[in-house]
Amino acid sequence: MSTVLRLRSSPFVSIWVATAVLFAVSPLLATGSLRGSALLSMLPFAAVLGIAAIGQTLVIQQRGLDLSVPGMITLSTIIITKYPNGSESKVPAAIGLVVLACIVSGTISGLAITQFGITPLVATLGTGALLQGAVLQITSGVANVSTPNGLASFALAKTAGIPNTVLIAAAALVVVTAVIRLTVLGRNFVAVGASPAAARAAGIPVRAHEVGTYIAAALAYGGAGILIAGFLRTPGIATGNDYLLPTIAAVVLGGTSLAGGTGSVIATAVGALFLTQLEQVVLGMGAPSSVQLVIQGSIIAVGMAARTAPWHRVRSWYRHVLPQRELATQPALSDLGDRRDP
Repeated sequence: MSTVLRLRSSPFVSIWVATAVLFAVSPLLATGSLRGSALLSMLPFAAVLGIAAIGQTLVIQQRGLDLSVPGMITLSTIIITKYPNGSESKVPAAIGLVVLACIVSGTISGLAITQFGITPLVATLGTGALLQGAVLQITSGVANVSTPNGLASFALAKTAGIPNTVLIAAAALVVVTAVIRLTVLGRNFVAVGASPAAARAAGIPVRAHEVGTYIAAALAYGGAGILIAGFLRTPGIATGNDYLLPTIAAVVLGGTSLAGGTGSVIATAVGALFLTQLEQVVLGMGAPSSVQLVIQGSIIAVGMAARTAPWHRVRSWYRHVLPQRELATQPALSDLGDRRDP
């Protein structure tokens, strides 16, 4: 019974139920949306979104919000295509450059927040602008180089019938979840997100954890960018723009609070699966893609409202004002007596 109660009270359960309901009604809304071919074409996009959303989850658990997602993903796709220029032998070096760019990007955002007191929104927005500037500098505004065949083949291939992108996303989820739940580093990470002041009093290096979080998030975006480049073959200079709102929406759907603290990257991944399947259903119904943007924006708006609403005042009103109104509407005892005694 206690296990059932914990599941009911967990903020991460709702997305599982919502996703199950979505898949159940999908054939009714869009015929063929659950066919094998449709699912296999949808899962790689859900996996890539899930990987990018891992980074956003980590940042939100630290009371931040990362707007550098589009810039980091786009720069990663450009590096992994432009540097090798079709040469298979240069792919490992290109991946190393992507990792280096992620470390630099995450460090800039982290230091701007921890050392200079810039809010996460402004800091990551500025970092994103720098990344977009680097993209324009490298490409001169034109991206026409294709991904090396080996990387493209790997991104498009399947292992035991499962897309490689899904396997990579699953591995990333397992590693991140294990680190957060089973290691001292993970427990310190959660403590810093829940209360930086208390973590600092406990001797935890808060600034180092925050900077490390933005580096880890950038690495997640970079990994997603590499897979996107392999999947699309010739990514454009605005490839990452489609991933900012979905990563935030996936985190909100997964139940991670925008106020920081505890979260679940697995629930976030389920949220990414929900959004991707929802997009497929929306397009299958013939609705414009703008509907999906409206849905994503609404999800984020609800999440922000849940964070900023004065719930303590609502609870106080419910506990004190509402009972008084109910009492005032009840007939007085003397009136009841008069009614009984004609």
